[in-house]
Amino acid sequence: MRLWSDSFADGGRIPGEHAFAVIDAAHHVRLSANRNPHLAWGGAPAGTKSFVLICHDRDVPSRPDDVNQEGREIPAGLPRVDFFHWVLVDIAASTTRIDAGAYSHEVTPRGKGGPAAANGTRQGINDYTAWFKGDHDMEGDYYGYDGPCPPWNDSIVHRYVFTVYALDVEPVPLDGRFTGAEVRRAIEGHVLASASITGTYTLNPRFGGRGE
Repeated sequence: MRLWSDSFADGGRIPGEHAFAVIDAAHHVRLSANRNPHLAWGGAPAGTKSFVLICHDRDVPSRPDDVNQEGREIPAGLPRVDFFHWVLVDIAASTTRIDAGAYSHEVTPRGKGGPAAANGTRQGINDYTAWFKGDHDMEGDYYGYDGPCPPWNDSIVHRYVFTVYALDVEPVPLDGRFTGAEVRRAIEGHVLASASITGTYTLNPRFGGRGE
């Protein structure tokens, strides 16, 4: 099974249009177009009944102490944890691509709706739901895709892993509101094949916006 994108190369920088935020010289960051990237796949095994798509950042700081703090930088050696950016389930077995912007085309304060989504799919909540908890202007359930917004003072470039799983079940056995971690548990024992690609991104101007 193979996964690819016309929006970015595997191992290359994710363009700013597919991010939640971009670098801003005056205010560190500003909101961006937040369009989901194009993804396409092939080579799914016989017996595939549906697909699941998960995007996660594998480089999120495990402690928030230094995050976005003036005069400080998050150390590279700090342990890192997963942060889910997109959880999409019940993708039809006949589907072989997702067009850029099909599921997200802007930042939506308080989050996009769900779980029901286009083409009979369902979307889980991403981890901006927890990140914005307590924020008067942004708090809410963030369903679907919301792109990269790593700390602007992180000393490492973040890696965003997009994975498509071919499953022997449809629908995924979850109801109501669900998370990326819950989907991972629910599909255990049902994955026939999977494929991943990784994009990079940074908001730290020390890297010159390269994200690689």
